[in-house]
Amino acid sequence: MPLLEVKDLCRAFRQGDTEIHAVDHVCFSVEQGDMLAIVGQSGSGKTTLLNLLGCVDKPSAGKVLLDGQDIHSLSDKESAKLRRQKIGYIYQDFKLLPILTAKENILVPAMLDGGKLPMPQVRPLADRLGIGNRLNHLPSQLSGGQRQRVAIARALINQPSILLADEPTGNLDKASAQEIMELLLDLNRAGHTIILVTHNEGFADLCPRKITISDGRITSDQ
Repeated sequence: MPLLEVKDLCRAFRQGDTEIHAVDHVCFSVEQGDMLAIVGQSGSGKTTLLNLLGCVDKPSAGKVLLDGQDIHSLSDKESAKLRRQKIGYIYQDFKLLPILTAKENILVPAMLDGGKLPMPQVRPLADRLGIGNRLNHLPSQLSGGQRQRVAIARALINQPSILLADEPTGNLDKASAQEIMELLLDLNRAGHTIILVTHNEGFADLCPRKITISDGRITSDQ
């Protein structure tokens, strides 16, 4: 059974008298350990699709199955728990809390779960991502690349089933962007399942699989 199954997924919005089909009957599946890039022009539906996969938004029709579970059939409370425990989300603008240190930001998903904090995992994870010496720094004291590494560590701390990355290099300089992309490829080689939305065709071509979207529909999957 695939890790992720997307079945006839649709998301429509009304704009005045017009119905906009941001995601239009999309179907694909992802196996454990896959890494795929989703590309397309601005407004093609990439981020809307990722938000549906990440249980951030709800579809107008269709299903998203994660580990065989229909994620959009859950209550709001169950949905929030699933996002914390099974889905690691990496954002373009990092979304770090400015008053928390890097270490505290990494632990936020675990804090929200209310259980025992995985303190022993933080240092090895931070060292692996190259920020072991920045754990006590605030986001304002970190470079863009370091902030994104903290965000990746936060996405990984609960050992999710899948990582969703929405333009994770979009706010970075060229060198930092290349480093983050190489880091994501390394994580995939280590067994992490990753879906990457990107405008960067060069980065997309580094992924084993690339899906192209136009007007909410998949136009190629290779």
